[in-house]
Amino acid sequence: MPEAEFWGAEPEHFDDTRRSLSAGCPVANEPGHNSICDALLTPQPGEITFAINRRNMTGAVAVSESQVAAAMRDAMSFLKLVVEPGGAVGLAALASGEIRTEGKCVAVVLSGGNVDVEAYARLIAA
Repeated sequence: MPEAEFWGAEPEHFDDTRRSLSAGCPVANEPGHNSICDALLTPQPGEITFAINRRNMTGAVAVSESQVAAAMRDAMSFLKLVVEPGGAVGLAALASGEIRTEGKCVAVVLSGGNVDVEAYARLIAA
């Protein structure tokens, strides 16, 4: 669909795709950071992945840890889904308001339930 938009979502400090799209070339993440989104902690986009994303993505959004926790909480409260932090970044990006959705049909991928039960309880209780 030529009118479709494809957005990426990443945890802050691991927003290599967002920054790479802006720069027009792969950009590495700065060392020394950590995130609850352990499934998404890549050092930088790969050459092949970046070429595909550059051609097909509209953009990418970076979300905070608190936005991810809120998205996990919303997934549980409203959808009755247990979603791991990395799998909730898309929902967090939509909730951030940085992606214009008015008048559009929107789909978001929620993935993975691979989260420690105690860590999950702490995150959704906040």
